[in-house]
Amino acid sequence: MRWLLLLFLVFIPRPANCQQYVYEYSPLCSKAYEQYMSLNLSAGNATIRQELVNNPYNLMATYLADYEDCLLLLMNGDKRDYQQRENHFDERLELLEKGNEHSPWHRLCKAGLYFHWALVHIRFGENLQAATTFRRSFLLLKENAKLFPDFPQNHIFLGTEEAVVGTVPDNYQWLASIFGMKGDVKKGVTKLTRFINSGNDQTPLRTEAIIFQIYLKFYLLSQQEEVWNFVNSSRFSTNNNLFHSFVKANIALNFRKADIALQTLQNALQIADYNKYPILDFETGTALLHKLDYDAATYFLRFLTRFKGNFFVKDAYQKLSFLSYLQKNISQAAYYRQQVLKQGSKIVDADKQAMRFAEANIYPATAILEARLLSDGGYYQIALQKLLDIDANKLSLVDRLEYYFRLGRIYDELNNDSKSIQFYTTTIQYGRSRPEHFAARSALQMGMMYERKGKKSDALRCYNECLSMRGHDFQANIDQQAKAGLNRLLQ
Repeated sequence: MRWLLLLFLVFIPRPANCQQYVYEYSPLCSKAYEQYMSLNLSAGNATIRQELVNNPYNLMATYLADYEDCLLLLMNGDKRDYQQRENHFDERLELLEKGNEHSPWHRLCKAGLYFHWALVHIRFGENLQAATTFRRSFLLLKENAKLFPDFPQNHIFLGTEEAVVGTVPDNYQWLASIFGMKGDVKKGVTKLTRFINSGNDQTPLRTEAIIFQIYLKFYLLSQQEEVWNFVNSSRFSTNNNLFHSFVKANIALNFRKADIALQTLQNALQIADYNKYPILDFETGTALLHKLDYDAATYFLRFLTRFKGNFFVKDAYQKLSFLSYLQKNISQAAYYRQQVLKQGSKIVDADKQAMRFAEANIYPATAILEARLLSDGGYYQIALQKLLDIDANKLSLVDRLEYYFRLGRIYDELNNDSKSIQFYTTTIQYGRSRPEHFAARSALQMGMMYERKGKKSDALRCYNECLSMRGHDFQANIDQQAKAGLNRLLQ
């Protein structure tokens, strides 16, 4: 009978809680991570399933599986997807709680989970939930840094979060104050950079750190030229990588390089999962719009047909209205303007501005609108000529404000500082109390110009003047950049 008892003890299934959960960044985990970070989400899921078959108690696989949910929700913004997937957060967190508290990965993975879902909550306009979730991530990272000061991955999220907290716009400052969070742009980005430079392509989670660094340097450290050089280098390959292609095109559009954005997106068409992300059609339409290419309408309509989210919908209809207006199809322009009023949300600044345009029902002068689109695409000489052909005295106040601002921006890009400052100053003089963003943006751009020249006191004056203007378009975005400027100069 004794041998039967021994046989029973050997082969009886052991309860799950007797198993040892681990955090193992295995080769399959590494492969899945890179697939997710290429937006090849289905391949990433298949690899994670294979890892869980091999090692069902590997919590690293549980953590990485969350990338599929968050990336899909951030890119596509589908409320139905959100409703189907939001319970995954609690399920994964419950599993991660079973991990070894003595592993530096334990708190890091939970913090990463909180951070990613904070971004998702922001995308869906759930700002208080986002702040609460963000704080939980922040506190876990702080605790992990004390317990494991030499754990390099801690710098990924902690550096990013410190940089973001350091530039919280005034309308969200109360959240940071209540939650006791303090940050610093330079110190945060320094942590990220230190982590990136100390590793290589095989370092766990390094790809994500690079993406964070790109956007923080571009928007908060005003290092656009450095970022632009990086995304165009071999260190940031877009070959068969949809995420890198999106990032490069997005940076190109924001750095007024419409031609390169369009080329990047056209090359990305060859990547298998391109059509899963309608936002790429929106980006393509925007690049064509800056060339005054009326084929842009095809891409905006495709975006609106396939996109199930709410952000950039009003913006897309505004752009369609502008295209119809430029083609002198006034009835169609009016129809698209009505759609701005009816469709989408006002979560992002671009949609808020589109809504204000639709409510006002005032179109810019044709030449002003063409100059705006061309200059935002980097076609400065053509835009400048259109502006120089205008008699400013015949413009409305709003058009005249944009006229001065566009001249300031174009001369800024053409390195004619004296003329640029002249037109920026005029814009601020006449527009500081207006709801348009031209005056605040002029103050911001002058601050950046003076900062580049090492004129600290002038830069500080301009950034503070920018922040003193309230109730204008793109308030959150402009305020964040101005606060980042102050943060840089006062450290």
